[in-house]
Amino acid sequence: MHPERDLGRLLAGMRPELHPGRYVFTTVAGPAPAGLDPVVTVAEREGLTMVVRQEDADAASLAYDYVAGWITLRVHSALDAVGLTAAVAGALADAGLSCNVVAGHHHDHLFVEHARADDALGVLEALARRS
Repeated sequence: MHPERDLGRLLAGMRPELHPGRYVFTTVAGPAPAGLDPVVTVAEREGLTMVVRQEDADAASLAYDYVAGWITLRVHSALDAVGLTAAVAGALADAGLSCNVVAGHHHDHLFVEHARADDALGVLEALARRS
């Protein structure tokens, strides 16, 4: 399957999927603690940022202040596609929802406020239907 670049097809084919669970952003000074299985890592000068399940962060006594729901856009988006992130973030912003986007090789992943994750899913589904 080839990655999609056309914005209309990207939006129409998003097929957003809400993963079960609660996810948090946390950071550590060195490598990820043993036993953690982060879904995202980003190496920054200030430390290693990780997105992990909330219960795993709690068990490892890691600090966090944002609890998120994780939505995957199941369309295979090209890394050089133009407009998908802007369209998705704009639709969510219009609904008063924050969004943290992480691009994987095959899919885009959105982290939204956990308490409003179902609302975010509905916004994305409506955007796909309109496209």
